[in-house]
Amino acid sequence: MNRTANDAGLPMVESRHIDRQAYPSGVAYMDGQYLPMSEAKISILDWGFLHSDATYDTVHVWNGRFFRLDLHLDRFFGSVEKLRMTLPFDRNQVAEILHNCTVLSGHRAAYVEMICTRGVSPTFSRDPRDAVNRFMAFAIPFGSVANKEQMQRGLNIAISDKVRIPPSSVDPAIKNYHWLDLVRGLFDGYDRNAETALLVDINGNVAEGPGFNVFAVKEGRLTTPASGVLPGITRRTVFDLCQRLGLSVAATDVSTAALREADEVFITSTAGGIMPVTTIDGGKVGDGRVGPVTTQLTELYWQMHEDPEWSTPVRYPARAG
Repeated sequence: MNRTANDAGLPMVESRHIDRQAYPSGVAYMDGQYLPMSEAKISILDWGFLHSDATYDTVHVWNGRFFRLDLHLDRFFGSVEKLRMTLPFDRNQVAEILHNCTVLSGHRAAYVEMICTRGVSPTFSRDPRDAVNRFMAFAIPFGSVANKEQMQRGLNIAISDKVRIPPSSVDPAIKNYHWLDLVRGLFDGYDRNAETALLVDINGNVAEGPGFNVFAVKEGRLTTPASGVLPGITRRTVFDLCQRLGLSVAATDVSTAALREADEVFITSTAGGIMPVTTIDGGKVGDGRVGPVTTQLTELYWQMHEDPEWSTPVRYPARAG
């Protein structure tokens, strides 16, 4: 085994041999060790498994740089606090673990996740205060909601009648694993020969999809659902990009009719960035092609991955020779 040190005050940890052929090829951090993804396991008694009592956040690495890492750390630590959990590491140490996972994986395009679960109660108590919270992280190859072909032609989505968990029940600002409503919506989409799906809120307006927010473009103005959705980092990035481009954008109620009648529609996610939608419930969005506003935002989005204000280089070891 190789021993790996760090410079953020973390203890020495062991890095096991990584099988590059295994899927997903990547590295996890658990209980003071960096190990292959295939060896990363949690107890069946962890509240994160038994009750979805966990929070997480995911940042991506592109071309060897973390994109908007600070915003992801802000949201993660905020979620941990709202769920009354505690972490064994501070912000800088968590960032160091994410760096180490990425470096050890060798990936220059990666999906990097940090997780805190409620953990296990030593006495199997039903009182969440008795559980010992657990932190873990991993880095695996970058994956996108939309593949290359879908990025070029646009996604085909369906609007499900399934209602997203209301914010009065679960704060959508806390990134979580409550996906049963989203999974049911996905099956609705698949039944209609769509590639993914959107859910509605309790008022019947458009909410979000499994792991993504949605935007509509009408006469050059952008709108995105305001409530009952995760305030995604890529969603926020679209607002920042619109400010740079002088485009009008607002968070407001978006009806299903307004979405279907939009000139352009796109979805946003850390897993893929800005992704066009050209078909909704079997009907064309606009002229059925990827629109100019979506294209403009997508191009600027990927350009900003090289901006030092928005990205952080991964400290890969120097290559021999």
